Amino acid sequence: MDIPEDYLETNKATWNDKVDYHIASDFYQMDAFLNGESTLNEIELALLGPVSGKKILHLQCHFGQDTISLARMGAKVTGIDLSDKAIAKATEYAQQMTIDATFICSDVYDLPNHLDGQFDIVFTSYGTIGWLPDLNKWAKVVNHFLKPGGKFVFVEFHPVVWMFDSNFTEIQYDYFNTETIIESATGTYADKEAPIKNESVSWNHPLTEVMSALIQHNLEINIFEEYNYSPYPCFNEVEAFAPNKFRIKHLGNKLPMTYSIVATKK
Repeated sequence: MDIPEDYLETNKATWNDKVDYHIASDFYQMDAFLNGESTLNEIELALLGPVSGKKILHLQCHFGQDTISLARMGAKVTGIDLSDKAIAKATEYAQQMTIDATFICSDVYDLPNHLDGQFDIVFTSYGTIGWLPDLNKWAKVVNHFLKPGGKFVFVEFHPVVWMFDSNFTEIQYDYFNTETIIESATGTYADKEAPIKNESVSWNHPLTEVMSALIQHNLEINIFEEYNYSPYPCFNEVEAFAPNKFRIKHLGNKLPMTYSIVATKK
């Protein structure tokens, strides 16, 4: 599988372009967030458990809503993201709300060169690993930053979702990580009418690849769950069937939409 040498620069430019439109969108509900509402969902809250006093590393944090939500719950949180524009906004919001959270602009793989120390919890969620070509390198970073006995909490869109075309009418992509997916798209999932057009570079990762990478890097899987809904209306052709629970209208509850893993560093 050929990995473009400039994939980081391509994806960084794409995510930098999205930041302002995401902040202004109804999707991210910035007014409610700035007024104290948490952006964490029931799936990850249940898996994280009590976080007060915990030291947490949040990988691929975008502009820091979940990171700041964790800090509001009493955690000492560090958020990292590839987008320097997103990190600047996250830092600005934390200062505006006098929240004790640290933000670092870094690629996941390069993070050991920018951050020291170990954490009680490493957390990442929703639309993260598709931007990473090599999950063995990802799991190595998770292991590097976890304390012995610390836990990794991971919630992600199910790989079956990424097999479909954008309107869920046909299978378009391989379930397995066999190719680099290079796409051009207008708008963004948070604002489909946004006047931007970007190229992205991504990869599909089957469940076996995710779990094998974690196991090979000294992480013991304690919890694995699959869910027939997404907590976000970020796909085409979705309907809400309960508060904050969305699925593909014409597929009903037949499709796994998300999954979660909790793993402990041995």
